[in-house]
Amino acid sequence: MSHPAPPSAPLSFHGGVVGALVPFALFLAGVSWLGLSGAPDETGFWPVLLMAIALGLCLATDKSAYCDAVIDGMSRRIVMIMLLAWLLASVLGVLLRESGLVGSLVWATDAAGVSGGGFVAVSFLVCVVFSTATGTSLGTILVCAPLLYPAGASLAADPAFLIGSIIAGATFGDNVSPISDTTIASATTQGAKLGDVVRSRLKYAIPAAAVALLVFVLFGGSGTAAEGLQTEPDALGLLMLAVPALVLTVLIRQRHLVEGLIYGIVSASLLGLALGRFGFADLLSIDQDNFTATGLLLDGMRRAIGVSIFTVLLMGLVGGLERAGLLDRLTDWVRARATSTKSAEWWIFGTVSGATVLTTHSTVAIVTVGEMARDIGEASGVGANRRANILDIAVCTYPFLLPIFIPTVLAASMTADVMGMPRLSPWDVGLHNVHSWALLAVLVFAIATGWGRTAQDPA
Repeated sequence: MSHPAPPSAPLSFHGGVVGALVPFALFLAGVSWLGLSGAPDETGFWPVLLMAIALGLCLATDKSAYCDAVIDGMSRRIVMIMLLAWLLASVLGVLLRESGLVGSLVWATDAAGVSGGGFVAVSFLVCVVFSTATGTSLGTILVCAPLLYPAGASLAADPAFLIGSIIAGATFGDNVSPISDTTIASATTQGAKLGDVVRSRLKYAIPAAAVALLVFVLFGGSGTAAEGLQTEPDALGLLMLAVPALVLTVLIRQRHLVEGLIYGIVSASLLGLALGRFGFADLLSIDQDNFTATGLLLDGMRRAIGVSIFTVLLMGLVGGLERAGLLDRLTDWVRARATSTKSAEWWIFGTVSGATVLTTHSTVAIVTVGEMARDIGEASGVGANRRANILDIAVCTYPFLLPIFIPTVLAASMTADVMGMPRLSPWDVGLHNVHSWALLAVLVFAIATGWGRTAQDPA
């Protein structure tokens, strides 16, 4: 995936580099304050982003160019894909919820004797399989969270660890799947073979996953089961599992995420109607007295509004930062400072980490520093697989841990309006993503000690 290259004359700001970074610093400070204050959902971030963009406009020397940069950032193709995917996935989630699938899953899981930490661990493994098969972390959250999170209420699962296990499983596949965009980007930018990269990456991913699985089993139980979800035998409702299975099949065949979600909505509607789970009027009806339309389809669309506006505003802010040319200047500066194998690895890790925070997009961060990582890595004897692994593991940590990134905000939005389960903040989501924390620790250990370095192919 590529991103627009800055023009030959970068956008300048009053105060130079500091002035260019001040709007993003305001955003980070505002989001951190809101999160630590128990901020609600992603809509609470909207005013902070608006203020950050307004501050960037004030500091930009060319106001028109800054406005164009913001709009360019908002209108890039990946943003539109994400918005449409979230809109469709929210509709699918509502249809599956109203079909009684959650109640059927609760009954089946309870009948199997799985609850508490066991259910949280199973949820992690389910998401691991889904994300690895599809290569999409956001798709995993969108499809799995509406099914697994509500079920936790009647199965004595700790809410924070449960949503943490869902995003943790999504992280795993994003990191190791051969069809993940980050896997492809990290391998291609370093000139490595995709299969070799995936095999070599497992030595980092599996220990982190083992730690996560153990923590989820030990600490994932809440000790109490809430009332409210259907727990009577309902084997018929399990037929609705055919819907996510269809979506998974479509994605495994490397069809478009949007295509898979549309198939899911159509099949969920038809199957739900056939099973008598809802009627045509439940899907869409007209309230003539109030001049409004209502129904499950609209309810699902409304659920996607919060995260969609957050994403549009955030990518606008990032657009202004990219137009300033700061990322290009950073890569040029690093090239002159990597003098040994270990230092080269630390610089690769540090620069891709910085690019991830500044761009808030994993693949964009890899593409941004990929050429620099290859240059300094080859000069310092860091193998192609090793370079690709450092890049990919780094970008599969922060976006799934920090509350300023789309995955954590999206996962938090999936906890809204769930009977018997609390709404959680992006802070809660990231804090309980044990796999990403363990993955970050494994990467730091590998660079510091050289573990895994000798097993890499020569550059």
